[in-house]
Amino acid sequence: MVTITLTLLAMTFGGFAAPQSVSTGETRLTVPVMLHLATVVPALLLGPFILWRKKGDALHKVLGRIWAMLMVITAIASAFIVAPGGGIGGTGFSPIHFFTVWTLINVPVAIYLARQGKIRHHRGAMTGLYVGLCIAGAFTLLPGRLLNTFFFG
Repeated sequence: MVTITLTLLAMTFGGFAAPQSVSTGETRLTVPVMLHLATVVPALLLGPFILWRKKGDALHKVLGRIWAMLMVITAIASAFIVAPGGGIGGTGFSPIHFFTVWTLINVPVAIYLARQGKIRHHRGAMTGLYVGLCIAGAFTLLPGRLLNTFFFG
């Protein structure tokens, strides 16, 4: 419900985090962009450690909860990173925002699966979420995207 509300606000008001003009090289690191980066980078780094270490112990559970929280915050923040008037049908949302929805659905599903003892399915969901995170991250570096402009000029 929170995500739907935030998404509708972003659509209604044209978004809160889009750069003024990426094409002119001007970039703005707004609060949603900074929050997104502050949560996505640790999630990107923590993911492989959780996926490759021993499963089921207390540390796995704590790190998994932290990772899941980082992913949810990352996804919510991404709802505010839009290009007003651009994107799909002028909504400001690009195809990369499908990862936002996918994450907000699959994090709770993956947690539910673990609690139900369906560990193989939980592992698959979490691995899929991490792969999606990497794919979305790769898309952010394409020409014309904010991070591409920020890192490569």
